[in-house]
Amino acid sequence: MTYEETLHYLYTSIPVFQHSGASAYKPGLGTSIALDDYLGNPHKAYKTIHVAGTNGKGSVSHLLAAILRQSGFKVGLYTSPHLVDFRERIRVNGKKISQDYVVDFVERHRSFFEPLHPSFFELTSSMAFEYFRDQQVDYAVIEVGLGGRLDSTNIITPILSIITNISLDHTQFLGDTEEKIAAEKAGIIKKGVPALLGLADKRSVFEVFQSAAQKAKAPFYYALNMGMLEGTGSLSMLRWKFPSVEYGEVIGELAGEVQQYNAITVFSALHLLREKCGVDILPEAVHEGFGHVTQLTGLMGRWQTLQTKPTVICDTGHNVGGWRHIAEHLKAVRKQFRQIFMIVGMANDKDVDSILSLIPFGLNYLFTQASTERAMPADELVEHAMEYGLLSVPHDSVREAVEEALRWAEEDDLIFIGGSTFIVADALPLFMKEDEYK
Repeated sequence: MTYEETLHYLYTSIPVFQHSGASAYKPGLGTSIALDDYLGNPHKAYKTIHVAGTNGKGSVSHLLAAILRQSGFKVGLYTSPHLVDFRERIRVNGKKISQDYVVDFVERHRSFFEPLHPSFFELTSSMAFEYFRDQQVDYAVIEVGLGGRLDSTNIITPILSIITNISLDHTQFLGDTEEKIAAEKAGIIKKGVPALLGLADKRSVFEVFQSAAQKAKAPFYYALNMGMLEGTGSLSMLRWKFPSVEYGEVIGELAGEVQQYNAITVFSALHLLREKCGVDILPEAVHEGFGHVTQLTGLMGRWQTLQTKPTVICDTGHNVGGWRHIAEHLKAVRKQFRQIFMIVGMANDKDVDSILSLIPFGLNYLFTQASTERAMPADELVEHAMEYGLLSVPHDSVREAVEEALRWAEEDDLIFIGGSTFIVADALPLFMKEDEYK
């Protein structure tokens, strides 16, 4: 099979959560363990860092991978979902897994895995673990797909477990309260392995993680109590300046209000990796990793600037927690622009009303839908938005919405694109050269 044929096989023969949602969710570790045993437990060939959380786990994972790479290590990075190309999910030192490896993996192992009926994520996780072993990485940063306890990545025993934060998302799978969701994500805490919690808005959520760590006899740390920043960061010209205790002033490439919390988590994780896990983190690597994370890891979609004059920004925040930060950031930058155009679409399984209530009032709205069966139809989203005074006609595609916004926007305007990962995925190719994402 060609690479394109292999992807078609994976997308049509195996349930893919990114495309199908609930019908592709397969909780439990039985299949993952069977695949792992068949492959010879590849994840045991290198050290791993496990990252869970409702929001921020992608940024935290990429930042840690960038810093470890610049410290001289060969680093695997496994994240999800991808935005443009499947191979974004699996990288070594920022380079995507090769098309040939993807094809070869499926052809070599399909006679074993087909009778197991694995989910897309179970098979992709196994592919990543074997690829990292074949590439002889020193460390692999592994992002949880969904939840934690029953996620297919949870067969690893990492040197550090990180939970970035908790908010309501995927409630149909993980529970309808933050405490229930926390209990699922706390499932990545392993016996004796240091566990780091980035942020808990509620004492009851904090106690879920603290209790889980105590039961596992795992050292437990709370990032906000570790004092890794001297005061708060400051945002200037879409770049953060963090007054870190251990590395001096660190300038972060990633913008967005949420990045301050992500940075506190990363600085705390670096302290634990160095002091508790014996990882040699170079100070200059911290500055380079924060300052050039997109170049070093290929990270996209985190308050990413796609164009200037007019400024076009995209962000993959897609739940209530993510939109709180997006809304705060939009309010903070509003005075810098003449007008703001909001191109927004959502998945059909999100808390649409809560998100719409967070979108700043008085802007120009272009509600649309992504090219996935999980997208909420644009006309349905428009009806919901009218209840909050957000007026728009429906736009049948992201391309149509972008083209209209660009026709109306002037050089000193801002066009924001977001609401779901799928919206950003449809938008990126409109602004990128083909060789940038292939």
